[in-house]
Amino acid sequence: MRTHSNRITRAETRADIPAVRAINLAAFETPLEADLVDALRADSAWIDGLSIVSVDGDGRPVGHALLTRCHIGDTEALCLAPVAVLPGYQKTGVGSAAVRAALRAAQDMGERFVTVLGHPAYYPRFGFTRASTHGIGLSIEVPDEAMMALALDGAHPLPSGTVRYAAPFGI
Repeated sequence: MRTHSNRITRAETRADIPAVRAINLAAFETPLEADLVDALRADSAWIDGLSIVSVDGDGRPVGHALLTRCHIGDTEALCLAPVAVLPGYQKTGVGSAAVRAALRAAQDMGERFVTVLGHPAYYPRFGFTRASTHGIGLSIEVPDEAMMALALDGAHPLPSGTVRYAAPFGI
């Protein structure tokens, strides 16, 4: 368990699964992200220790960030998705704390690269940059500024290639 900006984060436990689903259901307009997390949990792309929750003062999960296995070309990487926060805790640092903790956990595990398809004004604060500048793309059309990548280890520059997600993403 770690504290980030006065936020406590930890790896998801079995007991957190219903709360993680509730967070994703509350944070998004449809159940797609909650269903995706459930499907990823049962997929080989799941990596224990990389589903991170932010908790409130009572230890109740209020935010969630998930990293799962993907590939950039033939190189192993991670995909950050989804990131979700209960509406009453949004814009309080809960999501950022979960993302930072997830990235730190991945780095501690020796992971080198992370991709995210997300809001271009949010993810650069964690070091993500436009993926296309590194020769990284997707097999589907997305706004160029929304596809981003991060090298967790400065000694290993981002590889180029097409991102291949785990099957539950449907991409």
